[in-house]
Amino acid sequence: FLRELVSNASDALDKRRFEQVARPELADGAELEITLEVDAAARTLTISDNGIGMTRDEVVRNIGTIARSGTKEFLAQLKAAQTTDAPGLIGQFGVGFYSAFMVADDIALVTRKAGTDGATRWRSTGDGSYTLEDAERASAGTTITLTLKAADPEHGLHDYATESMLSTIVKRYSDFVAYPIRVVKDGVAGEPLNSRKAIWDRPKAEVTDDEYKEFYRHVARDWTDPLRSIPVRIEGTIEAYALLFVPSKASFDLYSPEMRRGLQLYVKRVFVMDECKELLPGHLRFVRGVVDAHDLSLNVSREILQKDRQIQVIRKQLVKKVLASLDEMKREHADEYRTFWTAFGPVLKEGLAGWDTQDKDKLLDLVVTASTKEADGLVSLADYVARMPESQKDIYYLTGPSKDAVARSPLLERFARAGTEVLLFSDPIDELWLESAPAFGERKLVSVARGDIALGTDDERKQEAAKLDERKAELGELLLALKAAVHDDVKDVRLSTRLTSSASCLVADAADMTARMQRMMAQMGHELPTVKPVLEVNGDHPLLGKLRVLHLERADDPRIGWCARVLLGQAYLADAEKFSFMGTPK
Repeated sequence: FLRELVSNASDALDKRRFEQVARPELADGAELEITLEVDAAARTLTISDNGIGMTRDEVVRNIGTIARSGTKEFLAQLKAAQTTDAPGLIGQFGVGFYSAFMVADDIALVTRKAGTDGATRWRSTGDGSYTLEDAERASAGTTITLTLKAADPEHGLHDYATESMLSTIVKRYSDFVAYPIRVVKDGVAGEPLNSRKAIWDRPKAEVTDDEYKEFYRHVARDWTDPLRSIPVRIEGTIEAYALLFVPSKASFDLYSPEMRRGLQLYVKRVFVMDECKELLPGHLRFVRGVVDAHDLSLNVSREILQKDRQIQVIRKQLVKKVLASLDEMKREHADEYRTFWTAFGPVLKEGLAGWDTQDKDKLLDLVVTASTKEADGLVSLADYVARMPESQKDIYYLTGPSKDAVARSPLLERFARAGTEVLLFSDPIDELWLESAPAFGERKLVSVARGDIALGTDDERKQEAAKLDERKAELGELLLALKAAVHDDVKDVRLSTRLTSSASCLVADAADMTARMQRMMAQMGHELPTVKPVLEVNGDHPLLGKLRVLHLERADDPRIGWCARVLLGQAYLADAEKFSFMGTPK
């Protein structure tokens, strides 16, 4: 509650400083400040400022109406007047004032608008009603007096009528407020409780972890601790300071278009905007924090920001710093990185799917996923390449709707028998970025669900090809018969090089869009012709041997068509989640 009232006071001082530029007569020579005074015997706490103050009508609108934000209205008026030099206003939510009723039985407010003579007193006990009357105040500003409830430490209600408690709260929550916050004792104001030096301007060695955590909670409006704090100093032709945070949990609106995203932008500690989206790309939208750019002019608009060379330079440095911090986390703090990846891995991979994304190689370095050798672990592409046999040229992967579904796929059978590791991806975004056939260094990422894949050494591949040719010669006529029976549902029927125990599976041709990709495109409203899958059958399966005998005895045996539909149905069942959108095969 005290942080909210101090923020309101800071806003009032900002407004007065802003108004004094156009109306110098409002300046009275006094230092703009916030004062706190306690009366332990009377159990009162008084917060006072010599800011802009309010008229009687403004008190009714802003204080008399719960959740009405005077700051928000002030900004709207500035926008309507096309004013660009807006001050840095903290309180834009309108309910902060009422948080004081959590600790007070009675609140009295006396305020006088700068440039006017009369003052107004507002008073309420928090019961839904208030009184309003004329009052006297020697100078412009606002004074709020709280009659505090009795302390109840067992239920979290501390004794706020002590100077030590006030000092602790101010240093913890309001240390970065630009105006001095002083405690008045026996009519004399003491030294400022706050440093007035923004936390992002302070050397890292002078800031404690607790201070970083508390500042994160203020900036992110999150009551959990951040996973990582990242101080940034940009010096040289452009000077800027930033304090970035990686949250420990994903926000509920992470994938919503309405998500609050972007960093708070300051210019020489003067607030410019709350959500500057231009400072970070969309795949880093989970990052929270502030950026203080010393070389920007205050009259910036979003259109200017998009084209501003300095903003682009700052953005590049921020991205570099964030990715470097994540890379260090991945290498040195595996458990911490697992927490990060679980929450934000899918978002980070959006950068791999974008056409204009820079640093794709750095993003690939950060990718981790399960594999056929580490189903419960997370494998990086570098780890995978390091343990590849010399004969293996590509990185193999398989995508699917869930981790378990991918791990159970019959498409992995031959790779399991050969001891070849396959990466398992199950996030929807994986279909998009892997569709572009990226490469990790000199290694291509190849889907085990598309085209033909040759495993083993050159000699083993030759032996495999010869065996396949032999099988095709034996089963060629049968394959044509099977294809004729299910031609409405599949593009082709061919012998599989993937299966070792299952009788059949569905795959995509090398140049075709995968079934899951088709589904995603359909969900996004794209009308694309459905590409039929390829039915692969296991030439070594007993069923194929018996079907071959039936076909030799009688080429039009109806049981061949019936078994063809069984093989197709079994293949659909094996990947039911992947192919369900295509409907039930005939």
